[in-house]
Amino acid sequence: MFISDSATPAVKEHLDAQLAFFNDMSKTLSHSWQQLGNLNMQLLQTLTEESTRASQNLLTARNPVERVSAAATQAQPIADKLRAYQQHFSRLAADTQVELARVSEQHIKETSRTAQTLAQEVKRVGDQTLEKSKRAQEEALKNFSDPFTRQGGEGKGAGRAPLVGQGEAGARQPGVAH
Repeated sequence: MFISDSATPAVKEHLDAQLAFFNDMSKTLSHSWQQLGNLNMQLLQTLTEESTRASQNLLTARNPVERVSAAATQAQPIADKLRAYQQHFSRLAADTQVELARVSEQHIKETSRTAQTLAQEVKRVGDQTLEKSKRAQEEALKNFSDPFTRQGGEGKGAGRAPLVGQGEAGARQPGVAH
């Protein structure tokens, strides 16, 4: 699998554990589907043979009574074959469920451990990032300058702009008699 070099060991380990789990589950399900396919093929083959035999018996019958008798004698073996198929199918489903539970149990401890390690790593990285952000904000606040004051003031009020209508000391104000 392609994992970025920037991924932490905890991420890689957790992904490996997850992939192993999914791989084993896929193998189990694939094996079960293969067995089900074989079971269905056996049923189809058996039903085809029984149908062929029943058709031959019906075609060779000389009168309607023999035909009904031939059809009735074939019904029981087909019903028995379907019952056997149902039992095999039920056993296959139960075996698959047991195997999936076994695979899950086999992987749950490792997957849980890697998930916990990953969560701790994410928390640690998150805490570090939060602390860096907090320090950056504190530094920005320290360096913040009031836009209404000038830098390098000469005492309180030094650097403030004069109020409107007041000029420098001794300057004449328009409309005011001196």
